[in-house]
Amino acid sequence: MKIAVIGGGASGMMAAVAAASEGADVFIVEQKERIGKKLLSTGNGRCNFTNLRQEPVFYHSENTQFPWHIIEKFHAQDAISFFLQLGVYSRNKDGYLYPHSNQASAVLDAFRMELERLHVEIKTQTKCLEILPSKKNFCIRTDKGNLYADRVILAAGSKAAPFTGSDGSGYTLAKQLGHRIVPVLPALVQLHCKETFFKSLAGIRAEGKVSLYVKDVCIAQETGEIQLTNYGISGIPVFQVSRYASNALYHGQEVKAVLNFMPAFSEDTFTAFLTARIQARPEKTTEEFFIGLFHKNLAQLWVKLSGVPRTKKVKDWTKRELAVFVRLILHFTVTVTKTNGFEHAQVCAGGVDTREIDADTLESLYVPGLYFTGELLDVDGATGGYNLQFCWACGQIAGKEAAKSA
Repeated sequence: MKIAVIGGGASGMMAAVAAASEGADVFIVEQKERIGKKLLSTGNGRCNFTNLRQEPVFYHSENTQFPWHIIEKFHAQDAISFFLQLGVYSRNKDGYLYPHSNQASAVLDAFRMELERLHVEIKTQTKCLEILPSKKNFCIRTDKGNLYADRVILAAGSKAAPFTGSDGSGYTLAKQLGHRIVPVLPALVQLHCKETFFKSLAGIRAEGKVSLYVKDVCIAQETGEIQLTNYGISGIPVFQVSRYASNALYHGQEVKAVLNFMPAFSEDTFTAFLTARIQARPEKTTEEFFIGLFHKNLAQLWVKLSGVPRTKKVKDWTKRELAVFVRLILHFTVTVTKTNGFEHAQVCAGGVDTREIDADTLESLYVPGLYFTGELLDVDGATGGYNLQFCWACGQIAGKEAAKSA
């Protein structure tokens, strides 16, 4: 019995290993010149392959129960044990797991050696054009001729980082086979903002909280290091909320981002903090007041937006002027106009509708013998190893179930 895995990324390699470990005859069809190319760029080249902190809130899908159902079948500890068997000893950094060598290439090399040990055939530079099911088997049309298999695992990836081979072709294959695609949008990505003053803030990094609002309702918020760019906002907290911005913008809604540059303070405590600062050096001017507290360019922008004269002594500030600064610093509101494109996105929101897939086996409810795995599915995780954990989990399930059914 032959099993074809379409796509040699993280979930595809895992599915191939899982299926071959069950005794199946497995081959991988990969359109790039090598397998696992995207894996090399994960974790800034260090491969944050899972996270010890696992909760349902870190996984997103239209079918809200689906991702956690998968994770419960193959948890973070299962991933750690799996890679340890392959020779990859892990390093724990605040719950984030990396290979001890600090090299993503170590994870990829471990997969290559395991695939070779299990005699998995790898067909690189081969593009899958169509999957044709029949009562007997599957015909896989490629640009190099037809291939045949008894079971097919579709692991063709998303549209994120297309230079690695994730060109969205898997969605086309899934649609040809009758599956619905939840709108595919960039996620874990930077946000563009309407305001022109961002050019003066490019390169500034500051701890803070990002809150996204649609119709005056907060739809997501995250705390961490905010990075300001010449077009808008970036950084881990921005990445974490970006999927919600993508979805709202896709539906034509206005999106506001509220940046809080002192999230540990309430309005009252921050007012008291600034008041004490004024009392300590009342002779300082407005322009001098924020030196040592915030980046100079950011402070200069707040002074400009406040309308308070630069040369005015802080002891002469009115209560209203003080309140203006409190508002600017704790509730700095900007308008989000778009996200960066798929070429900058780490993952995608949307994909193959998981309500059309058996949650226990990952087999298509429409095409017997067809399985789905990885980023192709309508599941996206938070940054921090969650997307790879989902790839490992569903790759294991799809591979083993396909082999068992065969």
